[in-house]
Amino acid sequence: MKRPRILIIYTGGTIGMIEDQETKALRPFDFSHLMENVPKVKMLDYEIDNFQFHPPIDSSDMSIAHWQQMARIIDGNYNRYDGFVVLHGTDTMAYTASALSFMLEGLAKPVIITGSQLPIGEVRTDGEENLITALQIAAATDHDGKPMVREVAILFENYLWRGNRSTKSSADNFNAFKSNNYPALARIGLGIEYNHEALARPADGDGLRVIYDFDQSVAIIDLFPGLSQVMLKQVLGTPGLKGIVLRTYGAGNSPTTKWFIDAIRNAITRGVVILNVTQCFHGSVCANRYVSGDILSATGVVSGFDITCEAAITKMMSLFGRGLTHDEVVEALRRPLCGEMTLR
Repeated sequence: MKRPRILIIYTGGTIGMIEDQETKALRPFDFSHLMENVPKVKMLDYEIDNFQFHPPIDSSDMSIAHWQQMARIIDGNYNRYDGFVVLHGTDTMAYTASALSFMLEGLAKPVIITGSQLPIGEVRTDGEENLITALQIAAATDHDGKPMVREVAILFENYLWRGNRSTKSSADNFNAFKSNNYPALARIGLGIEYNHEALARPADGDGLRVIYDFDQSVAIIDLFPGLSQVMLKQVLGTPGLKGIVLRTYGAGNSPTTKWFIDAIRNAITRGVVILNVTQCFHGSVCANRYVSGDILSATGVVSGFDITCEAAITKMMSLFGRGLTHDEVVEALRRPLCGEMTLR
C-alpha cells in the first residue's frame, strides 16, 4: 500500500517552545528541536515533510497575513499530499481554524490543527500525543480509500472538533477546546472512533479554490450592563466600518432603551451589517423568543443562530473581502457556508 504523505506546517506555539534559561519564559524553537522530541513519529511509516514559519510565532501575534501564508502553502501542495497538520498556539487556534474553513473552498482533504498546553520537550507533555494523533487522522481513509476527514478540524487530547465550531475553553486543561453546539468528529481513547454522521462530506467539485482576501473593517461589541451611549456610538460611528458582531445576552437579547435601539437602527441604515451572536457557550440566537430580541431583529440585525464568535468575525471579514455587496453579505451570513452554524 502507498505510504501516506503528510505535510506539517509549523507556525509556532507552546508545542515547539523551550524555556529561556535566563528569564524562564517560554519562547519558540525551531522544528528540528520539536521533531527530535517525538521519535515515535518514525513508527508511523509515513512520508512526512514540513514547512516552518521563520521565525515561529506566538499565536497571540497571529494575523491575516499568516492565514494567507498557511492557505498558500496548502494550495501549492494540495495535490502532493494526502493531508495537512498545522502546529499552532492555542490562544488563536479557533480563529485560524475558522478562517481557513472559509478560505479553502472545495476542500476534500484533512487540515488538522493541533498544539499543546505543555512544550513537547518536557517530561510530561500533551504535545507528543496530539502530534501523533493528528498525523494519524490526517492519514486516515474510509472504505473507499478517500480521506476520512475532509475539512478543517482541531485535534486536542481526546477529541477532534470541527474547526469553525470550536472555542478554547480552558487555559490549563489538556482538553482545551470544546464545540458546544456541534458533536465531536471523533473521540480519541484506545483507538480513534469517528462520528461518521458529523463528518463533512462535501460534494465532488472542481477541486480546491482558495479565497485569500479579508476585510478588516469589522468589530466585535460585547453587551454588558452599564455600556454607555457614548461608547456605543463611537464604535458604531467608526469611519469605514462595514460590519459588527454583536454579542448579546441569552437567546439574542439586548437593551430596549430608545438610545440603544436608535443607535443600532441608525448604523444599519448607514449600511453597517450587524450579526447577532449569543454570549452563551451553549444554545442559539432565537430572536423572537423575547420582546427584547424581537425589537432588535426588527431593526435589521441578522441572526447568527449558534455560530461561535470566532467563526462569526472571520466569516464576516471573508465575505467583505470577496467584494460582495451589502445585501450579498447579509444573505451569506444567514446560511452556513461550510458547516459553521445550524439553522433553527
